[in-house]
Amino acid sequence: MTKSDAGRSLRSRRLLQGILSLDDFEVHARRHLPKPLYGYIAGASETNASLKRNAEAFDAYSFRARVLRDVSGRSMKTTLLGRTYEAPFGIAPMGISALMAYRGDIVLAKGAEESGIPMIMSGSSLIRLEDVAAAAPKTWFQAYLPGEPDRIAALVNRVANAGFGTLVLTVDTAALANRENNIRSGFSTPLRPSLRLAWQGVSHPRWTLSTFLRTITRHGVPHFENSYATRGAPIIASNVMRDFGRKDHLNWSHLEQIRTRWKGHLVAKGILHPDDAEHAVTLGADGVIVSNHGGRQLDGAMAPLRALPAIAKRIDGRIPVMIDGGFRRGTDIIKALALGADFIFVGRPFLYAASLAGRNGVVKAAEIMKAELHRNMALLGVTSINEIGEEHIVADAPWGSYLYQDESISLSF
Repeated sequence: MTKSDAGRSLRSRRLLQGILSLDDFEVHARRHLPKPLYGYIAGASETNASLKRNAEAFDAYSFRARVLRDVSGRSMKTTLLGRTYEAPFGIAPMGISALMAYRGDIVLAKGAEESGIPMIMSGSSLIRLEDVAAAAPKTWFQAYLPGEPDRIAALVNRVANAGFGTLVLTVDTAALANRENNIRSGFSTPLRPSLRLAWQGVSHPRWTLSTFLRTITRHGVPHFENSYATRGAPIIASNVMRDFGRKDHLNWSHLEQIRTRWKGHLVAKGILHPDDAEHAVTLGADGVIVSNHGGRQLDGAMAPLRALPAIAKRIDGRIPVMIDGGFRRGTDIIKALALGADFIFVGRPFLYAASLAGRNGVVKAAEIMKAELHRNMALLGVTSINEIGEEHIVADAPWGSYLYQDESISLSF
């Protein structure tokens, strides 16, 4: 370890001592990251309506705890797609992570493996998928489908040859979202050098030295490495958006094509409707992720937590039902499990953690979530994840809508 690496490690350990919750990572990251990069992570599409709904959805539910249950032997371990994890949550896919943290995708993947949880690598990443698979072989890969059948086949073959065992197909990107928040914060694709951007680098020296300059000097200008079977354009290229071209013609036959070729686990991500979940099962998906893309696609899309119960009921245990969107606390995870989820993915807080403190930050974020979940399982009165069910949760009606009947409360919405 070089002196500079040792210094960065010492600073990150000191910073992490004051982190008590996942929200704390965002507070520090907002100061650490240049405004355009923070804005890229924090923002969503148009009015941020879906982003807000994701967070607010958790407030609609309360717990019905049990007491004196002897919860001393409780365990968070969870089996998903044939593998046992230390907790029922993992890291969601997040694009261009290597701009936020040095070698960001590798940092996230190695931190996840150290924590005993899965990480999904984003198809819009800036590090070769082969490099991430070599560093953390248990990582999943999330793909944005190319528009042409031959390119789909070539990308699937590349992911398989790299050794990934789980392919996550994102299905809610028929068109590019209207991310005006990115523009307002100064972020653009392609990333255009400007005086405004230069000032952000000067005014955020720790990020500039620890992430930007290290990346440029050691690895050159970042490229979108994994959109196709071949290397994509550099992030500053004027034609970079061609890698994210027309996809509005894609349909269920393309998922069927992938299922025929892909021999590993196949997961469909971006499901909000029970009929779509059913269709994914019919075509051979091994799991679905209930998601509105973190509020970054269709503004006003319903919160995944609201969509979860109907989808879980329709799937009825045939394949795992996973979910992401707004998870920040162990109590959030318990609510999703009670509503029918088998597993939860958390995104933005882990990227904030990685930007601040590298792998140490990722591990710290996982430790916080584990500690909250373990504590709250005791307070809820359960000893295993599988015990958590609908009997542990109640829907909170708006004020004035409680109807009292036979000494019980029924909810009228």
